[in-house]
Amino acid sequence: MSTVALRRALLIVAAIATVVVGLTVHETVDSWAGAFAGDALYAVLVFLLVAVVAVRAPSAVVGGIAFALCAAVEVFQLTGVPAYLSATIPGVELVLGSTFQWIDLLAYLFGAALAAAVDVGVRTRAAGSSRGVRTTPSSGAPGRRPPARTPSR
Repeated sequence: MSTVALRRALLIVAAIATVVVGLTVHETVDSWAGAFAGDALYAVLVFLLVAVVAVRAPSAVVGGIAFALCAAVEVFQLTGVPAYLSATIPGVELVLGSTFQWIDLLAYLFGAALAAAVDVGVRTRAAGSSRGVRTTPSSGAPGRRPPARTPSR
């Protein structure tokens, strides 16, 4: 399996896990913290879905796109269309929401930034181990030698 295919598969598994956790939070945590966590997880999910499509894009770019998409959905709520659709079609509220709240934008920013930071860490660790680079110093290994001095003329 290629590195891209493996990354894509892991992103899909993470997206499924994020949906499960997000739905669990939505159903069980009835407070402002639960709402904030749910919105942050929504942004994490969008990050993962964008990363599946743009698998080689830098984490910061994916995070920016994820935040922009989440913010666009939130601003779309100002039109009233998501509220109408949520009232008439079951499940739409989980995707589009229903009412604009500025705090949701902060939760989206937090979720997208957190997902990007974790992705940078995962990519960095994977790149170091896959290239044969030592990730921990070896005991007893000789240190780097200073460059040889050349006599001045």
